[in-house]
Amino acid sequence: MRNEQILLPMLGMMVLTAVVWIVLYARRIPAMQKARKPAQTFTTPDKCDEYLPADVNYPAYNFRNLFELPVLFYALCLYFYVTATAGTAEVFAAWLFLLFRIAHSAIHCTSNIVMARFVTYCAAALALWFMLGRAVWGVYTTSLL
Repeated sequence: MRNEQILLPMLGMMVLTAVVWIVLYARRIPAMQKARKPAQTFTTPDKCDEYLPADVNYPAYNFRNLFELPVLFYALCLYFYVTATAGTAEVFAAWLFLLFRIAHSAIHCTSNIVMARFVTYCAAALALWFMLGRAVWGVYTTSLL
């Protein structure tokens, strides 16, 4: 296992974020035009919620969500890369995190079935907590030697 492999799922998360951003604006701009309100009407997320249909706002909610737990994911991937401690388990967990986040985003941006979204969110979070546990355990065991 090459240490650099931990960077691939991290890059995948960045691509996912870009795709959700594109979907966000591909839905929002036409909906704003259809609402026939001046652009200044949409100054806050609350205003978008008020004037745009809920399904138009789903990608915006998901986009914000991609800057919550994934921030820790990016930090952990960089930690494993910089310390050259990215093993098979860490890389596998990173790919699991990405796959579950893709599923989460797909659900969140389309049907928004809450329980399906919750299950994928929890599965991704478990992969992330596993990665964090491996990082902490690695620091703990090397500092004891």
